[in-house]
Amino acid sequence: MADFHQTGVITTLHRLGNQPLELLEKQILAHAEARPIALVLPCLYQELEGPALGGILEALADVHYLKQVVVSVSGTESRDDFDRFRRAFDEVRTLDDRPATFVWNGSPRVQRIYSKLRDEGLDAGEDGKGRGTWLAYGYVLAADQSRVLAVHDCDIRDYDRELLARLCFPTVNPNLNYEFAKGYYGRVSDRLHGRVTRLFMTPLLRAMKSVLGEIPLLAYLDSFRYPLAGECSMTTDLARINRIPADWGLEVGMLAEVYRNCSLKRICQVEVVENYDHKHQELSEADSTRGLHRMVNDIASSLIRNLASYGVQFDAGFLNTLISAYVRTAQDAVARYSDDAALNGLVFDRHEEEVAVETFSRALRAAGLSFVRDPMGAPLIPNWNRVTSALPDLLAELQEAVEDDLQEGA
Repeated sequence: MADFHQTGVITTLHRLGNQPLELLEKQILAHAEARPIALVLPCLYQELEGPALGGILEALADVHYLKQVVVSVSGTESRDDFDRFRRAFDEVRTLDDRPATFVWNGSPRVQRIYSKLRDEGLDAGEDGKGRGTWLAYGYVLAADQSRVLAVHDCDIRDYDRELLARLCFPTVNPNLNYEFAKGYYGRVSDRLHGRVTRLFMTPLLRAMKSVLGEIPLLAYLDSFRYPLAGECSMTTDLARINRIPADWGLEVGMLAEVYRNCSLKRICQVEVVENYDHKHQELSEADSTRGLHRMVNDIASSLIRNLASYGVQFDAGFLNTLISAYVRTAQDAVARYSDDAALNGLVFDRHEEEVAVETFSRALRAAGLSFVRDPMGAPLIPNWNRVTSALPDLLAELQEAVEDDLQEGA
């Protein structure tokens, strides 16, 4: 039987039938006349050599309803490398047959914009996905051509253009009228993937609920089947007012900002594909600065600071209680996933899962102690409303910098 259950406090849009992709795209194209769509692709230069980007570009070449394609390129300061990256997107075109736009995060022009922000006390953080995504949002807002903005990663190995269509549909269709849609999917091959969601995020949220009782923010976050997914769509009005974390806490921080700025009736999650495969990070249990170990630290920090902003008090005693509750909940989850894997004939390394839980508990403790020492921590990247209030001409300067970078290499 198809899964049609509605659980939690947000709407879930499932894959229940076999609607032809061409029909779905036709409907999107009709709605996109009134609500033009921008696709934002945060991308590392190294992904040009990876196994995923080529398939994504091949699929995007057959998408014909996008008003803008904005690629935010990080990880290169070389003009030659940037131009090489641009050439890889030659077959990707917009609705009116324009090429993709590239925001070069390493260009001298963009670096001057970052310096100007810092001088004004508006730090955009370190180079990475969070800052790159935020800057691409700024370009979309500056160009003022789109009303809906979709985002997905560039390391999806089994990309299909249906993913993008299903991601856009809830926010571009005025009859549904959602302001924010989060993608979700399965993560299974010959084994279960998605360790950070399975063994950290969901057990931690449920441990927090058991310790703190019902807190609306926790109920909301626990409603998402894949809260750490990098795929979402939103209105450009929402993109303007959301703040963004610059680190691995991006997805959790984004969900918390959406919670602050949206009615729950205007938030949904949508099943974009049945199964999903992308680059798998190493656990890095011995090094807290790398891999999933660092990712979990950043996620925990973001979650703790957001809960604190709603009045939850964190001290060393509470942290010990929370970690104990988390470990117990995560160990129960390991047992359940072991049983699920056994029934479905999947590979399951119980020891490896337990090591992950132990690593994640250390990361949680480090994040909690860091918060106790410095409750403010690293600030979020300011939203574009605040930036334009402090620097009214900055969006125009950003648009000019991006277009000058493109003209220089033409």
